[in-house]
Amino acid sequence: MNKLAIIGLDCADPRLVFEEFIDDLPTINRLVKHSTYGDMISTIPPITVPAWMCMLTGKDPGELGIYGFRNRADYSYERLKFANSRMLSAPGVWTKLGQRGYRSIMLGIPMTYPPSPLNGHMVTGFLTPNTNAQYTYPGSLKSEIEAWVSDYMVDVPFRTDDKDELLKNIYRMTEKRFQVARHLVAEKQWDFFMMVEMGPDRIHHALWAPHDKTHPKHDPQSPYKNAIHDYYVALDRHIAGLIEQLPAETTIVIISDHGIQPMQGGICVNEWLIKKGYLSLTEYPSTPVRVEKLIQAGKVNWKRTKAWGIGGYYGRIFLNIKGREPAGTIRPRKVNVFRDKLIEELSAIPDEHGHSIGTVVYKPADVYKTVNGIPPDLITYFGNLSWRSLGSVGSGKIWAHENDIGPDDANHHPHGMWIWGGANKYPMKKDISIYNVSPKILSHFGI
Repeated sequence: MNKLAIIGLDCADPRLVFEEFIDDLPTINRLVKHSTYGDMISTIPPITVPAWMCMLTGKDPGELGIYGFRNRADYSYERLKFANSRMLSAPGVWTKLGQRGYRSIMLGIPMTYPPSPLNGHMVTGFLTPNTNAQYTYPGSLKSEIEAWVSDYMVDVPFRTDDKDELLKNIYRMTEKRFQVARHLVAEKQWDFFMMVEMGPDRIHHALWAPHDKTHPKHDPQSPYKNAIHDYYVALDRHIAGLIEQLPAETTIVIISDHGIQPMQGGICVNEWLIKKGYLSLTEYPSTPVRVEKLIQAGKVNWKRTKAWGIGGYYGRIFLNIKGREPAGTIRPRKVNVFRDKLIEELSAIPDEHGHSIGTVVYKPADVYKTVNGIPPDLITYFGNLSWRSLGSVGSGKIWAHENDIGPDDANHHPHGMWIWGGANKYPMKKDISIYNVSPKILSHFGI
């Protein structure tokens, strides 16, 4: 059976890959001409965590009980926990393959830290704290990586105004990741190889405004207007170099977890909740501060609060329910009525000029097969994800046009992309769901 190699490009957008840049990406262009390819519908919500693990387990966020990078640890107000591999309640494809004797190499997959034993080799993903931590399995692989590349990089800080330094770091990170990939596929035994490169996501968020002419902050004279294009061209060369190291009969897949779109602005969700009378503070901050810090400082009057929100690419709204939260105010029999009212009101929030932004609000029970862990009570796509949810309090305003936790030009789009090499004799465009990927990998190996 021929080997399967998946090259994951976090946030790679189908419009860039298949349309805007395709003529300048000879390696990807050649694969497309001999592949099945198309858009891939991501998770709800379409964010790196949990999207890659949903892809590789076939489980939705509700089944995994993982709704983002940070999740409520319990029904107290203060405790949040960061996602990690120990939270996974379902086996990834590499585990199922290992049970059948197949060997896997997993490089840079989000939510694989801390590393776990497998039939093969693992280098953990971007949530790894740093390379001083044990980020490989087996442990001896760490010293091999240090010999192959000095200062291996798991990620780069991308919310910065120093764009020159950021670009330099993104290129360095990508070079090192692909260099490690080339060593792994050439020197280790494997049947299934998968890597995820974070560079596309980082450069999109940092430099989407100079690239996208529809962005409200687009500057056609920006020195960075070609930065994303040039990075994709470099990515294409890295992919070509990796393919050269693969056996001739390897099935090659390129895939992303979600796409990208311009961030039109931000909705300060907790400011809105305060104005509606749903969130009450004991003391209003003099400067903007994240609501989590206000909660930690005991400055929320829970006896007069019905709801609060956490910021991010999507809005997570939590209800203060009597008998569930320590100082709950909404009686259980009134939860559904209040939640439905809140959905209507959130959906109706306009921009600062009074125009509709097309917000979409989901109930977790309506979009997941089951609901584990502690989900948000409402999942809010402000402007259908073209507006970010800003969780900070202190500006006195509902609308903003700067991210509250650092510079960010873009928000996620629900459509990622995929190319499955050699799937058809002739190319065919076909949209799939992220949940189709795990069965397709297993099917390749006859499982």
